[in-house]
Amino acid sequence: MFDLIRQQKKHMVLPEEALPGREQALKPTGDHVVLKTKMLEPFPDYTEQAVFGLGCFWGAEKIFWQLPGVVSTAVGYAAGFTPNPSYEEVCTGKTGHNEVVLVVFDPRVLSYQQLLAVFWESHDPTQLMQQGNDVGTQYRSGIYTFSDQQQALAKTSRDRYNQLINEQLASSIVTEIEPVKTFYYAEDYHQQYLAKNPMGYCGHVSIENTNRPRFSE
Repeated sequence: MFDLIRQQKKHMVLPEEALPGREQALKPTGDHVVLKTKMLEPFPDYTEQAVFGLGCFWGAEKIFWQLPGVVSTAVGYAAGFTPNPSYEEVCTGKTGHNEVVLVVFDPRVLSYQQLLAVFWESHDPTQLMQQGNDVGTQYRSGIYTFSDQQQALAKTSRDRYNQLINEQLASSIVTEIEPVKTFYYAEDYHQQYLAKNPMGYCGHVSIENTNRPRFSE
């Protein structure tokens, strides 16, 4: 029975089956707890944006806000069908959304390619619709791009890392790569969750504690 439930949670909802959602969008009501910067546009002109899905967004966000060159981060939902979803709705698997992190960065300090390397090394991209014990479509591996250049760089890095995974582990990457349609902010209590709750749950494991090969540019 348990295995059946796990498999059902990995089933991607069809657009016509998705929850209806709502007209009003959620927006952060304060600044970034750690970086003391804005989480809403407009961002500084010198910055660029990236969106990644790599499992539970609590731990994923912490990974990125610690990087030199990151100006702001926020957690939210992307790549689904329901407009302005809530966390409770996303958890049902009936919105199609992924838990993601928005990363606002200074490309003069931190390149998109470097962000991609952190992405690959911070989760297991060979797990389909899950990360570790977190099972469901909301935990899938994904890169959501803002430009043709980001799309090309993401696909190139995927192919290079996939070759390493194939050669060393006889496995393959299942990461989806697609343009960002809409990024929906998550509720305030999810933003910088692990800064507010230092002992909170984090499902991410350092690559040093796995048998996965290190990605290198």
